[in-house]
Amino acid sequence: MGLYRRGKVWHMSFVYKGRRYRKSTETEDRKLAQRIYDKVKGEIAEGRWFERLPGEEKTFREMIEKYLSEHSARNKALKSHIRDKSLTGHLLKSFGDYTIMEITPKLIAEYKTRRREEGAAPKTINHELTLMSHAFNLAIKEWEWIKENPVSKVSKEKFNNLIERWMTYEEENKLLSHSIEWLRPILILGIETGLRQSELLNLQWPQVNLFKKTLSILEQKNKNRDTLPLNEKALEILKARAKVRHIKSNFVFFNGNGNRIDARDLLRAFYSATKKASLQGLRWHDATRHTFATRLVQGGVDIYTVQKLGRWKTISMVQRYAHHYPESLRPSIEVLDRMRRESVTIQSQFQKEGVNQNG
Repeated sequence: MGLYRRGKVWHMSFVYKGRRYRKSTETEDRKLAQRIYDKVKGEIAEGRWFERLPGEEKTFREMIEKYLSEHSARNKALKSHIRDKSLTGHLLKSFGDYTIMEITPKLIAEYKTRRREEGAAPKTINHELTLMSHAFNLAIKEWEWIKENPVSKVSKEKFNNLIERWMTYEEENKLLSHSIEWLRPILILGIETGLRQSELLNLQWPQVNLFKKTLSILEQKNKNRDTLPLNEKALEILKARAKVRHIKSNFVFFNGNGNRIDARDLLRAFYSATKKASLQGLRWHDATRHTFATRLVQGGVDIYTVQKLGRWKTISMVQRYAHHYPESLRPSIEVLDRMRRESVTIQSQFQKEGVNQNG
């Protein structure tokens, strides 16, 4: 055991229960460092010393800043990183000055109640708690700041995640008739392909093959490239766009400067059109992706194919659409009738053969 200098700061080295510890005294004063070291030796001799984790002094704000800069910014798509920064606003307001060791399940439960009273949606509260929990898990597993995650002991908010809104063909016609000119082709392609908003705005010509009637999408999270077939309506839109390509841009849809259309401009134009068309409660996702999936199911396409065409990660994410058209399940259930008829036919044949042999 002893004191040693690292730079200008004094550190102490000692063994406790067979393990060597090297810790900073956080002082440049040799005499003060010696007193700190002597205090630690005394606590060890009296059995009162225990390992102090960095989390005893780290604030929640420090943890979140580290999470955003070292994890979110490096490992997530830009859109997800921006969302993470937005979600931390209310969390920092409530927990920013606490040390992470001071944050308890009780404090988090009180935060949930306060957010409900402020009018926050259950889904939003759950997103905030999920981010908070993820940061704590990193502080445990990778940064070794603490040993327990208080968020894991707090229940999530309950809410109905089933989205029932989609467009009828009549609503689609009304929406398109009230949409400004540049918005219409983006809407139509979204309805006919189920592409996400960002995928439509990021779509570039190297992804499109008009000859093979396909387009390719690079998934941001798993880096897989999916090649999707295009129907005639989608192909019609893309052929029309090919005739007005920007000389200096590869974007299929572009603004006046040839750059990517801003999502805020897109949604501003979309909600203006829904208001004029008197379409209440219709979101962009409802008008495009939900409409795409619902129409496929209503047309009798099985949900496994819908999953592949829409590139949902799991079949459970598509099952919400299954009830839109129960008749699509009829061919499968009728297999039981066919098997029964075949069984009766086979038994009848056996009986006839038995009678002929006996006769």
